[in-house]
Amino acid sequence: MDSAKSWRRRLPASIELRLALFVVAAAFAGTAAAQAASDGKAGATLDAFLADVHSLTAEFRQEIKTNDESALDTGTLEFKRPNRFRWVSRKPNELLVVADGKKVWTYDVELAQATQAPFDESIASSPAMLLAGDRGVRDGFDVVDNFERDGLEWIKLAPKADGADFSSVLIGFKGRAPQSLELVDSLNHVTSIELDKVVLNPDLPDSDFELELPKNVDVIGGER
Repeated sequence: MDSAKSWRRRLPASIELRLALFVVAAAFAGTAAAQAASDGKAGATLDAFLADVHSLTAEFRQEIKTNDESALDTGTLEFKRPNRFRWVSRKPNELLVVADGKKVWTYDVELAQATQAPFDESIASSPAMLLAGDRGVRDGFDVVDNFERDGLEWIKLAPKADGADFSSVLIGFKGRAPQSLELVDSLNHVTSIELDKVVLNPDLPDSDFELELPKNVDVIGGER
């Protein structure tokens, strides 16, 4: 495997997991009620989203840019509060990230390999932990800016904690629906996610967030 192909397989897999966790946590923080806003319209938009949106489905297009490389993938995602999501990257490689509220699975179809971790452990060192669980997005982030661009209302968030893995997050809303996200990490790598065919509050069964693996798949870090 040449270095470029290897990079494209390794980097998207690791960042996709972080981004899937980030998105699900931002969209579906453990607290059902939004905390009071003190930062005007942007805070009100974010609070309304956290309070009113309990599940979501969408198609996504994700681009990851580093200093001299970029990678693009497309797929679908589903979220359901609390802490359930299904992130399916279809191109260029098929990768599934599935959380049932207790465990997180990452399954690389081409490699026939899957990893399993407890939900809390898998995000303990990631930005998502500031948003997940019982604290909610407003405890871990400050709303530092908001503006309108390309027909969307953009909200910029910055982590309150020192030493966070990323420096900023932009979320573009159309009404209550998120349409675009941009994450800048501590190395100035930029991950952009464009959402399409967004459906808010669909009725999603818990079975959507279960993963059945073929018998030939190697499982790392747990049992089937």
